[in-house]
Amino acid sequence: MSEYDPPTDPLEVLHDDHEIVVVNKPAGLLSVPGKGEHLADCLMARVRAVFPTALLVHRLDRDTSGVMVFALTPHAQRHLGLQFEHRQARKSYVARLWGRLEPQSGVVDLPLIVDWPNRPLQKVCPETGRAALTQWRVLRQAEDETRVRLTPKTGRSHQLRVHMLSLGHPILGDPLYATGAAREYSRMMLHSEELRLRHPDGGAGMTFRAAAPF
Repeated sequence: MSEYDPPTDPLEVLHDDHEIVVVNKPAGLLSVPGKGEHLADCLMARVRAVFPTALLVHRLDRDTSGVMVFALTPHAQRHLGLQFEHRQARKSYVARLWGRLEPQSGVVDLPLIVDWPNRPLQKVCPETGRAALTQWRVLRQAEDETRVRLTPKTGRSHQLRVHMLSLGHPILGDPLYATGAAREYSRMMLHSEELRLRHPDGGAGMTFRAAAPF
């Protein structure tokens, strides 16, 4: 991993009410603090500076941007946590991949486990991996790259990154899994574009979106 140099973008709030706050996380910013004072700056801390009661519900990788929801009450944290645990919250990502991905849509169903000697890397392991399922659909293609919509049906660590790598099309700019020219981008081209969930107060369905900046 590169030296931690978090972006200074101001906090972008997409929605807030008495139970939840939804923000657009910039790439390069940790979701939660790492070990050590130099890794203290994170989205959680920035959200709490404005919404002091904010509680964590889920995470995005440091190099992934996009929609994240935080709870503002313990009730909301429990309610939203169960939605993620039971796969009721729906997430949709946009990514740019190395090469031309064929066909136009498909599913990756490959179990994942941490690659212990090389952690935090993850790897496919049919014997001991945890079930992981990703749907993908091509949005458009250039000569040497493909823009896709990714819909994870499970929430494993680095799932989208490893699943795309398994197809032979790593996410552009991925500092862990891309190599050579595929790695030489200003950021990782993975963005959480849409999050659908039920509001903790009443259960109404809500959809939050943030357009990909690439």
